[in-house]
Amino acid sequence: MREDVSHNDFSIELFPPKGPKGAARLEDALAELGALNPAFFSVTFGAGGTTRSGTLDTVKTAMRVTGRPAAPHLSCIEGTQASIGELLDNYKTAGVERIVALRGDLPEGMDKPGVFNYANELVAFIKDRHGDDFHLEVGAYPEFHPTAPSPEADIDNFIGKIRAGADSAITQYFYNADAYFNFVDEVSARGVDVPIVPGIMPITDFDQVSRFSAMCGADIPRWVRQKMEGYGDDKASVRAFGRELVYNLCEQLLAGGAPGLHFYALNKSQPTATLWQDLKLPTGESDAA
Repeated sequence: MREDVSHNDFSIELFPPKGPKGAARLEDALAELGALNPAFFSVTFGAGGTTRSGTLDTVKTAMRVTGRPAAPHLSCIEGTQASIGELLDNYKTAGVERIVALRGDLPEGMDKPGVFNYANELVAFIKDRHGDDFHLEVGAYPEFHPTAPSPEADIDNFIGKIRAGADSAITQYFYNADAYFNFVDEVSARGVDVPIVPGIMPITDFDQVSRFSAMCGADIPRWVRQKMEGYGDDKASVRAFGRELVYNLCEQLLAGGAPGLHFYALNKSQPTATLWQDLKLPTGESDAA
């Protein structure tokens, strides 16, 4: 049985919507997601700066609609120290207190990031420019980053980000709790002790999750894939099994001491809200006190 989770850190990830219809759908989703009272929303940053303005706009929308904090993603793909500095100043002016600092995915045809090659350099730049103005989150990869030359190198890279000044981390999503616990143990054995919050991807559309997993290197266990594929076009069974699978994963993570959960909502309210309710996570200020 997991311990009480009222003091844990539960957050939700969004992405900048495209067009008026996407913006309207996001506002509708935020109305329900905001009622969950997450610790914060995070907002992704598109490769090559494609959603640079959209990220700030979505951060402002999330804070306005929900009254909750929002954390923009900031990547090394942005071209210059001056442009990154300008973004940081804009975020501070907007009332942002948390930033997710990432290397970022290289767009097609780009051999290396901009002025910063790795996230630890971006973290150091933010700390040098803004001190403790922002709580800095970084990425973590329990199943190891797909471009890392070795698991040891990936651990080294993560520790470098923490030593550069990062305060905590959010992981890529996964469906094998042992991978997460092993990663945390390896980091702890190296003397690094920061909150590492598991990333959680609800499963309502298995084909979509399969595509995402192929792109980001997240492993779908063979038995899960076979079970899902066996349902074929039976979407109700896919959703029911996905709900049970991810619920059990979350329970196992919290029982094992995970400091919270970070839900990849994909700008939809229902899958995350359902999991939140199934897990009996805190909602409202009275629950979180």
